[in-house]
Amino acid sequence: MSLDSVDKWLWLLAVLGEAVVTGVLLWRRAWRLLPVFLVYSIWTLTADLTDYGIYHYRAAEYFNTYFVTKIVDSALQFCVLVELAWSVFRPFRASLPRKTVWVLAGLIAIAGAAIWPFAKDPAFAHFSVQWQLMGRFEQTDSILRILFFLLLAACSQLLSIGWRDRELQIATGLGFYSLVAVVVAAFQSHMGATQHYRQLDQLLIASYIGSLAYWAFSFAQKEAERREFSPQMQGLLLAVAGAARNTRIALTGSSSGKSRTGRDL
Repeated sequence: MSLDSVDKWLWLLAVLGEAVVTGVLLWRRAWRLLPVFLVYSIWTLTADLTDYGIYHYRAAEYFNTYFVTKIVDSALQFCVLVELAWSVFRPFRASLPRKTVWVLAGLIAIAGAAIWPFAKDPAFAHFSVQWQLMGRFEQTDSILRILFFLLLAACSQLLSIGWRDRELQIATGLGFYSLVAVVVAAFQSHMGATQHYRQLDQLLIASYIGSLAYWAFSFAQKEAERREFSPQMQGLLLAVAGAARNTRIALTGSSSGKSRTGRDL
């Protein structure tokens, strides 16, 4: 089997895996709790089918299409991380301020911005600006997903989540192939042979297929019932919610006082 056929079969296996994951998510009615992840799964399936068709029938337009899909993919993955972070607080969300989800999104965006300057991929150093930008997007996304998984796993006991909870299952799949992506990029930056590049790319696709298989297996199982937060976490969240509420009341009172003063004058 030639390398071209290996690439072809890996690509088709990835598309098949995405179709299976999307089907399982629809079967499990994932739109009720994880709608963004469902949209992301549908998007990856649609984008890979489109890229596959363009690569074989309109190869000259492949890079421009791939570049656009990569930007959309990065935006959707950011939204998936925000959704996972917000979903973790599901047992306690009624007690949290409504703007908490925006705070979580801001924190993740700040983390991504902090990673961006250090996410240069030497493998793209001699390529066009578009290639370099795409490489930086990929590296930033990969490192951000790894850090998110490590943080979620490290705080799993405090957050009362385990490997049977959807949030950690999704984060594990994202973290696994992201770690492989970072390792592959590091090896590719020190290799000049095209043969090695292709073999490493095949390894990366294989790791993605592994994540898809893990998601399909995990979501095929019945979802574990979410446990209540630990007393320490509940106390922390109550303190944060109380501080936010007091700040909002103080700001509202200050605005009302200024309005009355203005009318009196």
